[in-house]
Amino acid sequence: MELTFIPAKGEQLWPLHQNTPCSQQLIAGTTLRNQQTQQASSVSHIEHASQIENAWISRADWEAFARQLSTSTACFVLKSADGDILAWAGDPSGPAVTASDDSFLILFPWQFIQVNEQIVSKLDQNNHSGDISPAAHIDGIVHLGKGSRILPGVVIEGNCVIGENCKIGPNCYLRGSTTIGDQCHIGQAVEIKNSIVGHGSSIGHLSYVGDSVIGNHVNFGAGTITSNLRHDGLNHRSTVKGSLIDTGRRKFGAIVGDGTHTGIHTAIYPGRKLGPNSSTRPNETVQRDLES
Repeated sequence: MELTFIPAKGEQLWPLHQNTPCSQQLIAGTTLRNQQTQQASSVSHIEHASQIENAWISRADWEAFARQLSTSTACFVLKSADGDILAWAGDPSGPAVTASDDSFLILFPWQFIQVNEQIVSKLDQNNHSGDISPAAHIDGIVHLGKGSRILPGVVIEGNCVIGENCKIGPNCYLRGSTTIGDQCHIGQAVEIKNSIVGHGSSIGHLSYVGDSVIGNHVNFGAGTITSNLRHDGLNHRSTVKGSLIDTGRRKFGAIVGDGTHTGIHTAIYPGRKLGPNSSTRPNETVQRDLES
């Protein structure tokens, strides 16, 4: 399959992707665009299709779309369960095929967590190009890039993708479907759960990152904690253009823009967003979104 990506309009992905398209987001060791192209290219019966740049389409939905096309010479449009156009072959005004809930337009930054979960959770083969200490414990599938080291005492539960030239540990805990970019440092006694950590970022010792998206070149001071669960157990809401939006997530930590630095012992309320190049003081509590 050959894909043409159509530029997205109306994205509300602050504080991520201020100067780059949504398709460049780190997902499972590569970009969102590369992941989508790989999924689509494994499907037959479609010679050429167009896709909205900020649309995520699961492999199963690509396959269902292709089966529909193989039974007819008509042009078809793939729509999300909410009625948004995701992709089409031929005429974008053709009859619609409805996708599952696994395919959707990416309009908010927390949706990258859902995409990453879909891909990383389905990994079924290890790819170890770096060094893993015999004193580490791994219970899951791990992709480890060249030049990266997993130090003694590290525990990994579930699947994890770690980029090149990273230092993981000692004595840290990675779980859920977690992706870590290139040239990252995950320090002593850090826990990262079901999150994306961008290239060149450092999560200082004694920190916790849960259900979050961390940008590139972010530095978390020691003891920085993201909270990800409301006391009442309801879905988290996040402010977008002055309105509170239901994220659909019962567990949701923080969205942190590129170049952000936190002081030691920073506590971040759930669902908060920290703008690019923002900073916090030691012992600060982030109760509201921080602008740059």
